[in-house]
Amino acid sequence: MDFKNRRRIGVIGTGIAEEAVYEKARAVGRLLAERGAVVFTGGLGGVMEAAARGAQEAGGLTVGVLPGNKAEEANPYIQIPVVTDMGHARNVILVRSVEGVIAVAGGYGTLSEIALALKMWKPVVGLGTWPGIEGVQYVESPEEAVEKIFYLLGD
Repeated sequence: MDFKNRRRIGVIGTGIAEEAVYEKARAVGRLLAERGAVVFTGGLGGVMEAAARGAQEAGGLTVGVLPGNKAEEANPYIQIPVVTDMGHARNVILVRSVEGVIAVAGGYGTLSEIALALKMWKPVVGLGTWPGIEGVQYVESPEEAVEKIFYLLGD
């Protein structure tokens, strides 16, 4: 299967997610995989786990860009762990590796990834994340998030 020509989309967000946020991220991952995208996350829990889970359940490919130095730190839904041993600096690698990001909820780590993506001129779609950031395209549902990111990428 030729993964080089598939869209690479990052799903970023909180590492500890309440059930409603988890299910939104899971739906985003599933919908991305159904559209043929490779789903990139930070590889840990919360939104990252949920998006990878949804993508894997839909038969998609998942990549986790990990902050630590052990592939075993990845959540069970990551198929390709990228071990960086860079802590939060791994956010640069994650954002550089994708064509656009969907932010679901999130804390300061997510805020840094949003800023990096905007600085790199990559589209950012926000679903219940940091409000009022110029350049972020805000949506209300996982379906809208996936439609919007593909639209912004010209698909």
